[in-house]
Amino acid sequence: MNIELMTNSEVKSVEGKPGNMKVTLVNQPRYIDPVACTGCGECSRHCPVAAVNQINKGLDDRRAAYIEYAQAVPLAYAIDPDACIGCGLCENMCIAKAVKYDDTEREASVTVGSVILSSGSKGYDPSGLDFLGYGKYPNVVTSEGFERILSAGGPYYGHVMRPLDREEPKSIAWLQCIGSRDTNRCGNGYCSSVCCMYAVKEAMIAKEHIHGDLDCAIFNMDMRTVGKDYEKYFLRAKDNQGVRFVKARAHTITEIPETGDLILKYADETGETKEEIFSMVVLSVGLEIPSSSVELAQRMGIELNKYNFAKTDPFTPVATSRPGIYTCGVFQGPKDIPGSVTQASAAACMAGTDIAESRGKDIETIEVPEEIDITEQEPRIGVFVCNCGINIGGIVDVPSVQEYASTLPNVVFTDQNLFTCSQDTQDKIKEMIIEHKLNRVVVASCSPKTHEAMFMETLEACGINKYLFEMANIRNQNSWIHSKYPVEATQKAKDLVRMSVARAANLKTLEEKKVPINKQGLIIGGGVAGMNAALSLAKQGFDVVLVEKETQLGGFSRNLHRTIEGEDIQAYLKTLIDEVTNNKSIKVITDAGIVGFEGFKGNFATEIAVGSQGDTQKIDHGIIIVATGAKEYKPKEFLYKEDDRVMTQVELGDILEGKNAADFNSVVMIQCVGSRNEENVECSRICCQSAVKNALHIKKLNPDSMVYILYRDIRTNGMLEDYYTEARKQGIIFIRFESDAPPDVKSSPDGVFITVKDHILQQDIEIQADILTLSAGIVAEDTDEISGIMKLNR
Repeated sequence: MNIELMTNSEVKSVEGKPGNMKVTLVNQPRYIDPVACTGCGECSRHCPVAAVNQINKGLDDRRAAYIEYAQAVPLAYAIDPDACIGCGLCENMCIAKAVKYDDTEREASVTVGSVILSSGSKGYDPSGLDFLGYGKYPNVVTSEGFERILSAGGPYYGHVMRPLDREEPKSIAWLQCIGSRDTNRCGNGYCSSVCCMYAVKEAMIAKEHIHGDLDCAIFNMDMRTVGKDYEKYFLRAKDNQGVRFVKARAHTITEIPETGDLILKYADETGETKEEIFSMVVLSVGLEIPSSSVELAQRMGIELNKYNFAKTDPFTPVATSRPGIYTCGVFQGPKDIPGSVTQASAAACMAGTDIAESRGKDIETIEVPEEIDITEQEPRIGVFVCNCGINIGGIVDVPSVQEYASTLPNVVFTDQNLFTCSQDTQDKIKEMIIEHKLNRVVVASCSPKTHEAMFMETLEACGINKYLFEMANIRNQNSWIHSKYPVEATQKAKDLVRMSVARAANLKTLEEKKVPINKQGLIIGGGVAGMNAALSLAKQGFDVVLVEKETQLGGFSRNLHRTIEGEDIQAYLKTLIDEVTNNKSIKVITDAGIVGFEGFKGNFATEIAVGSQGDTQKIDHGIIIVATGAKEYKPKEFLYKEDDRVMTQVELGDILEGKNAADFNSVVMIQCVGSRNEENVECSRICCQSAVKNALHIKKLNPDSMVYILYRDIRTNGMLEDYYTEARKQGIIFIRFESDAPPDVKSSPDGVFITVKDHILQQDIEIQADILTLSAGIVAEDTDEISGIMKLNR
């Protein structure tokens, strides 16, 4: 393996320079040897001491000898020294002799070329907000606690119950922005970026788990469902699943002692005080950096921003203030899992440039046993059925499926497990393969897209050809889509298992052959993304061909001037273009398009047509990155192109860059133009910050101007919230409108007149504007041709 895990360890110091850094670690004692521990759990079963289960957010107890969750890596127990009474029972019961009461902390050091700091965050603790009743009323839980309630490995095994009486709730309220967007109570002025989506997700899953109707209400200021397909998910919850979205912040929560129900008092947008009674209240807590991460950053010499997130540059968001140390995930700034994964790849790529010269020197190959020849053997099939928590087991009768599988031809062993993908189950599968002389394996669980490779490795470790494996997807293709029909879903699961067993019986061993790899990369698209990708590959020692359809590099960024932080985009772009064109490992071809594509991973051949004459040339390459970017939507509404005083945010930016705002006495901006509609469902992500950026610029150039932003939801995620706050301080007026009641725009010689229903006054108001700016969304470039040539899904 090329990854060495050093769990339960902390960084004490980092010395040296990029390419040669010494990291000193402190390994904390766990009092159970993780190498010797078999994960049998006998120590925990016999431990007489109960302690608060922090993983389940205090909703249940665990033993002093414990493992945090069933899929922990490594799968080894530990002893909580603060809870342990030293009775010795765990030591006496441990057959592996893994318990070590005398365990102490140890120092270790490693020499590395670069460091990635991804220490994460913690959830905000709302116990200091007395008016919310957390810690006082049992049925008020945090979103983290509710996640554990929904989990099959949680305190109630995935059944939605109230902590007070273990009864199913009839109604649940989610209160947003607890510990976020709040400078008064907690000082966290930023948006945590994840709370809106996880509240929607929790409401949807709760509705799936409850037997009967469940009223779900999400109380919010703005719904910030920003991300690929997020808006669709939000609309599905709102329009199809009956989740209510209420524009309000809670005032007080009180309990009805006789029932444990909760009275939620809030003021709606008109200022009217209202009350609703809920069975449970979930506090959607934000993300913040723990003190341990702040201390770690100080030890490593990393600068932090005012909220204790890593301080980074807008153009290199994964590079910290110290060369050779990179960051990703929430420690860099609030973000969700997809954003963290994407940024992790970027950080790994940048860190890889520091160690490019030593690539491949420390690789350790995995030794696997000699493959067993099964040519003359009859099929001996083992079937392993997964509960997947309650993702499958909550709908499908898994014991019935297992029993049915045992009756199928050639099946000699069956089993069911809570999580078949966990390490202990992998070890169990290995044991069963050897004990029952299995020569084919069927796993009935989730998607082969995510887990097939892991199960294949398990077969290889037993000397079985990895292609003698089949998966029946009884989750994605069954329990998830037939959650309301458990009987039918169980029958379908049996059918899927039967088909997989039949296929497995006919499987033959396959031999893999190595083919030479073309180590040149091809990048399609010469914008900021494409150029950065090309440079990253080049700095790691690979040749790159960069193809751009326009006559010059830069993409849409050529139309932009400054970031919301004030950074000069054109200066950055010039430096980036110079770096790309002067790099000897990068060949730039402009005024070119893709006309042909063939091959397979590691050996592709792409044909391009160059120039007005369409001269073709063939490029051989091993990988391809498509970075064709997007463009600004050109509005067909609100008098755009009919009145010169109506323009997009990009066009307004051109005017403001020339310092021409003296005549702007009244400016109106309309959000979500070309976004969040039937033609383009998704949020374009950048429109709100563009409006706030330009509005602040106008105020700087002309402090007496009146600026109005008409919006549906203001989506200034993460640190951008500070600019939204500053905009309100500067007197910029924000007026919310509903999607079914958009502003009405009329033109006259005296100005552009915009009529909109004010969400507070609940009546129409008319604004006379010198300039009407449309926050036009992002639409994809015309990708019909290239997606057809390359056989890419859109």
